[in-house]
Amino acid sequence: MKILVIEDDKKTGAYIADGLREEGHSVDLIADGAAGLVQASVGHYDILIVDRMLPGIDGISLVKTLRGAKNRTPVLFLTSLGGVDDRIEGLNSGGDDYLVKPFAFGELSARIGALARRPQMQDEPVLLKAADLEMNLLTRKVTRAGQPIDLLPREFSLLEHLLRRKGRVQTRTMLMEAVWDIHFDPMTNVVDTHISRLRRKVDKPFETEIIETVRGSGYRIDTE
Repeated sequence: MKILVIEDDKKTGAYIADGLREEGHSVDLIADGAAGLVQASVGHYDILIVDRMLPGIDGISLVKTLRGAKNRTPVLFLTSLGGVDDRIEGLNSGGDDYLVKPFAFGELSARIGALARRPQMQDEPVLLKAADLEMNLLTRKVTRAGQPIDLLPREFSLLEHLLRRKGRVQTRTMLMEAVWDIHFDPMTNVVDTHISRLRRKVDKPFETEIIETVRGSGYRIDTE
């Protein structure tokens, strides 16, 4: 893997870099937070190892800036700040893992391996489509065959959930949990009612139906 280590303690930085290179990784070592931020932004790394206490810009601010720029590179904080609040702050800032000094290199290596095995987050789509139906998540506009469709907030959320999983059956329980955040059976037909309202807007005025009922299972967006 290609790894960037941002660590201002020369001895610690060299120890980490040498150990990772022995394992076959390509490693860049930077001792300044501001320079590290620039390098992390342009270097296309697989993993970032970031100290919290850095000159130029601190590790927390560095990671927040990266996340604000949609940089999803996994970040492992490596720091002497080991309090519970410190860990929470690090993870909430966008860090993926948090290892406290002093540390065993074997544990560092194992944590890097675990981060590498995680599925990487993909950039969120702006436009969801199915046949001639389009949903713009930024403008929150829905059109079909170029005609605007006015949806209420709950209808929009319901259609968005189905579009994100088009071709896959969504049961009423799944829809209740995802759209209404209800994790028990409320003994109502709220899902069916909203599906019916959604169909009147999305399907009825057009020649073909997009929202399909899968008898005994639930609903799905037809991909054909």
